[in-house]
This record gives sequence, structure tokens and C-alpha cells, in this order.
Amino acid sequence: MAPTPLDVTQLAAVDTARAARVLNEVRSATLSGQRAPVPPRPVIGQSWERMLRRGVDPDHGVRAGLLSREEVRRRREASVLRHVLPVLREGLLSVADVAHHIMVVADEEGRVLWREGSAPVLRKADGLGFEPGADWREDVVGTNGVGTAAVARRPVQVFASEHFVRSHATWTCAGAPLTDPRDGRLIGVVDVSGPLETMHPATLAWVESVARLAEARLREMHLESLERLRAVAAPVLARLDGRALVVDADGWTAAVTGMSYTRRVGLPKAPSPGPAWLPALGMCTLEPLAGGWLVRPDEEPVPGGAARIVLDLRQPRRWSLEVFGGAGSWSRELSPRHAELLYLLAVHRPGRGAAGLAADLFGDPARTVTVRAEMSRIRRYLGALLEHRPYRFHDEAEVEVLLPEDPRDLLPHSTAPAVGRRRAALHTP
Repeated sequence: MAPTPLDVTQLAAVDTARAARVLNEVRSATLSGQRAPVPPRPVIGQSWERMLRRGVDPDHGVRAGLLSREEVRRRREASVLRHVLPVLREGLLSVADVAHHIMVVADEEGRVLWREGSAPVLRKADGLGFEPGADWREDVVGTNGVGTAAVARRPVQVFASEHFVRSHATWTCAGAPLTDPRDGRLIGVVDVSGPLETMHPATLAWVESVARLAEARLREMHLESLERLRAVAAPVLARLDGRALVVDADGWTAAVTGMSYTRRVGLPKAPSPGPAWLPALGMCTLEPLAGGWLVRPDEEPVPGGAARIVLDLRQPRRWSLEVFGGAGSWSRELSPRHAELLYLLAVHRPGRGAAGLAADLFGDPARTVTVRAEMSRIRRYLGALLEHRPYRFHDEAEVEVLLPEDPRDLLPHSTAPAVGRRRAALHTP
């Protein structure tokens, strides 16, 4: 029987110093290729493996070039995260300051944009280069609460020597990814960090709950913006005959007339007035409205399967789908779940039923409700290019999958059994 991974939270709650010593032994043994007294937690062990493959130096921290103050200011102004700073501050700062922690908010590229909290801890963070404008991606500074949470796409606590780089071992970090509730796209990470002796077992759950509150605020803001657009759309649609819909700048539908409701339309990256081919709708005419677009579908049938589909999985945190067809081309950034599902369909071209995909994703063929809901969302933008019963790409579509250079970096966030098997099969010589 394999040894049980170390339960850091439980041990640290009883004896912080002993937990730090044990973790140091685990780290030293693992990085030297020896057998550790107990294995690291899976999320930490997987991160260490990535760092070793990428040549991150565990004994010497690397400080990538800081962004200029002007660039940090520009990113702050452009980031949707600025809208949820009040939620994050209210939920985290008062407790963080008393507990000798700091709150850090980084963008989707791992760049620190905001950093607030205990003044003495801020000064210590300066010594580590944990400051505004710093690059805190995992493959730059090693396993940490910002970068590892972004790669794993789930909340992660990194305690003491679970940090890959030795100089970070006096810290504990708890980070949670922040995603756009409209499409699951990573928009940043919120992290609470401080000296290791201040670690508390509930810190990770606390940070995660505040991150979910921030995402709820973003969802509420989006619904409010659609309501405003709906008020603009009503008199416009009332004057039209035939099919039409009004969508916001990201393609989310505010109102429709003469056609069934479509929750979201895939717009071009840089939409402009005039004709455009849109997935699931075909040729359309776009007209600008305050806060969105008026979309008027042509009467011709939606193009079918004669297309080339490129599924790009090369980046560790950003995956995309690009479709090339006779009527035009379009691309879309994918959420982690949609990246998993489309990859599984790409490697099973004959198709997979809902039960098969549930087994692939969760190891449980009974979880078909979740699969059907996600596939319904995918069909909203792939349209006729995705068949069902079983789910599969259209027979005439050419599908190409772009994989990371190292197969072990395939969808690193994924715990799906089928993805794990594919990683192992691709890595086997």
C-alpha cells in the first residue's frame, strides 16, 4: 500500500515548527531523488515535478523584471478585478492585518497588481520580490499560492517547504483562482500570505469563500449590464421584421425577436459593422448599439461540417478553439472543463455518450447531468460542428489538436481519469 501523503493542515494546527521540519525533510529527499519519509500532497508533488522539468532552481530564487509603475497602473485600469477589490478588501484585509498576513491580487499572467495588509509583512515580502509588478507565475518563482493556484485552477495552500524555492520556506500562502463567471476564463488569483507561524487551518477555506463572493459580484454586474442593454434593445427590436437579437460586447444575449433564445453568440475577436459569419447562426449583419450589437441573421442555412477545427492546448493556463470554414473563421478561449471535453472528443472521433464522458471525467458514468449541461453550452458556440447521440465532431470536420511540448503538461489542472491516462500514454516512449 502506498504511503499516505502528509496532511499539512492537520499537523501544522498542532505543531507548526514540527510541520515545517517534516516538510523540509520531504522536500530535500524528493528533490534529491531519495525516498521521502512521507510523500508530498498530490497538488504539491505535481507542481514540484513541473518545476524540475522546467529547470527552476530550487536553491536560488529568480526575480523576473518588474513591470513599470505605468504598466502596473495600466493593467489595473484594464483589469476586471478592479471591480471586485472592495469585496476582497472587506472579506480579507481586516483579518489579514491582525493575523500578520498580506492580501495579494495578481492578474491572469501572474503579475502582482495589488498588495495590501500588515506593514511589517509587506516589508518582508519586498525582500522576496513579492511586490507590485512582480511575475509570480509558477514556472518563474516555483510552487506558490499565486502561480500554482493558476495552473491547478483550484484553491491551493502552500506551507513552508512546500514552496519549491528554498528562500520562500519561511512563508505560508493560500491562493484561489478568480474566474470570469460568464465563461470560466481565468482572470486572476487572490492570495493571502504571511510568516509560516501565522498559518491557520481555516485560511484556505476563508480565501476561497471570499473569491467566490467576488465572482458572484462579477456575475451580478454582468446581469445589471444586460438589463441596461435590454432597455436599449426593446424599441429597436420592436421596429424590426424577421429574426434579430441584441448582444453585449462579449456576445451575451440581452433580447431576441423572431427566433429562439440563444444564451450567447460567438462574435469575432474585433467585431465591426457589416456582414460576419457567426457560429450556430451563419451569415449575419452586425450593427453597433450602445453597449453591444444588433445581430440580424441571414436566411441561408447554417454551414455544416466542412471546416477545420484547431484545439490549442499548448499553454498551461490558456486553451483555445479556432474554426476555419468557407464562410469565415473564428476563435474562442475555453474554460478548463470545455478544454477537457473537447480534447476527449478529439481523441475519440467516433464519439462518446454522456455516460462515457462522465466516466472519462469523473470516473463515474452516472454523472451524466453535469456532462449534458456542459455539452449543451459547447453546442451553443460550435453549433452544427458538434453532433450528439453520441457527442462527436461533425464527420466532415478536420480536427487538429496542438499539444504541449512535454505531454505531462497536458491540461495540468485536470484530474479526469481519461486525461491522466492520455498523459501517461503520450509520455511513454
